[in-house]
Amino acid sequence: MTDRLVIIGAGQAGFALAAKLRALKDTRPITLIGAEDVAPYQRPPLSKKYLLGEMAFDRLLFRDQHWYADNDVDLRLSTWAEQIKPDSKQVLLQDGSVLDYGTLALATGSTPRRLPAAIGGDLEGVYVARDKRDADLLADEMRPGRRVLIIGGGYIGLEAAAVARHRGLEVTVIEMADRILQRVAAKETADIMRVIHEAHDVVIREKTGLKHLIGKDGRVTGAALSDGSVIDIDFAVVGIGVAPNDQLAKEAGLEVANGIVVDEFARTSDPAIFAAGDCAALLWQGGRIRLESVQNAVDQAEAAAAVIAGGSEPYDPKPWFWSDQYDVKLQIAGFNLGYDETLLRPGAREGAHSVWYFREGRLIAVDAINDAKAYVTGKKLLESGTNPDKSILADPSADLKSLLG
Repeated sequence: MTDRLVIIGAGQAGFALAAKLRALKDTRPITLIGAEDVAPYQRPPLSKKYLLGEMAFDRLLFRDQHWYADNDVDLRLSTWAEQIKPDSKQVLLQDGSVLDYGTLALATGSTPRRLPAAIGGDLEGVYVARDKRDADLLADEMRPGRRVLIIGGGYIGLEAAAVARHRGLEVTVIEMADRILQRVAAKETADIMRVIHEAHDVVIREKTGLKHLIGKDGRVTGAALSDGSVIDIDFAVVGIGVAPNDQLAKEAGLEVANGIVVDEFARTSDPAIFAAGDCAALLWQGGRIRLESVQNAVDQAEAAAAVIAGGSEPYDPKPWFWSDQYDVKLQIAGFNLGYDETLLRPGAREGAHSVWYFREGRLIAVDAINDAKAYVTGKKLLESGTNPDKSILADPSADLKSLLG
């Protein structure tokens, strides 16, 4: 028998869990398993400052190598788990080694959806944006004057568009839905972001899907679109969503439903196994959701660590997100799932806006575009459960602070 904690996945959630346990003075041995060949690091700057060459990779590392040795965290890189045996409490790694565990935590994250090979998804020059390797490959491609097609008008696609324009590329974004940000934001937010991108000479083609990519000698050279047009490109970036990495859990007999099902303590259907981050399907207002954000990865992992260390506090998600595009900061408080009403409010400064989401009359989320005051106010209202007076929100001359009482 062992009391060892094995954490599968060395991303934001995996590292946060290990670090929180040590901050709580928990001394059990920890093994942290990472498939990449580099120590755990921040992912959001990869597709922004790192890709732009404004931040060196070592600044993205959560801790230097000494931290792991000093804190009795056995960091195993360039390896991954191939099987979990819950009955014997063992993890089998791809290199043939076996790890015994007392407690297991799954922080396996998610994987970007790729284009099928049948429509050119396996051509050279077709990329996703997820890890350091992706960012390094994209950095080599992003040279001034080149032409990039971005497939998908969600946040990942739009952030890639902003970086590409900053580096002097010709950028076309296609979105098969009626508008960009269809799945994740209101029309008002999409309209604002579209104007911003078009002001930076990004070509946005909505209601336009990809029929297939065109290749020559194994490399992408063009794209045939659903409207019958054909465009020449030098490379493509695919941003069509992610899928939770839950196959390992499913094969181990854990309950899975678009993610690894966990309770309010981040426990899976096996009480000795926890899950946190993008891979976890957590409880939310009577249903289950996955929250694909750094904030949730950290908060849920830290809540799981507290339970593993002997605590009994349930995880109460307080979602917030952000997206940086050009000099625009989009900050999101709450989760707009199921909204039936929105209210657009201009900010005090030029270019500042906020979109307030309601469901059955109650505030559930706020999008703040270059409007920190709206974001902070909305976040405080959501966390306190206070419903704002819509007449004050609708009056651009009213002070938002009055909503906080």
